[in-house]
Amino acid sequence: MADGYGTHLGEGGVGLSGGQRQRLAIARALLVDAPILLLDEATSALDAQSEHLIQQALPSLMQGRTTLVIAHRLATVQNADRIAVMDQGRLVAVGTHQQLIASNPLYARLAALQFNAGVE
Repeated sequence: MADGYGTHLGEGGVGLSGGQRQRLAIARALLVDAPILLLDEATSALDAQSEHLIQQALPSLMQGRTTLVIAHRLATVQNADRIAVMDQGRLVAVGTHQQLIASNPLYARLAALQFNAGVE
């Protein structure tokens, strides 16, 4: 890439698929080694295999840094220390995956739909 880590991956990322842009953005964020890692729908455009590989790698990459993950796919957040559940722009629950399945009907319904239907 012409500008190394600073190469623009948005509109200037012509020729890259959405998944390729996401993988490069994740790699760039991790290589910078910032103390805070923000992942906003970081795997939404990835194929299942790439998403699985990134999910396997993330726990070790998140060690020693604060990580905020924003995701619709519960598989992406199920191992988080704390999960915040939003509904129509409002915070409706906070807890672990197991706590939320037991206490929050919205989260429990989403988990049933995503995990029981084979969607992860």
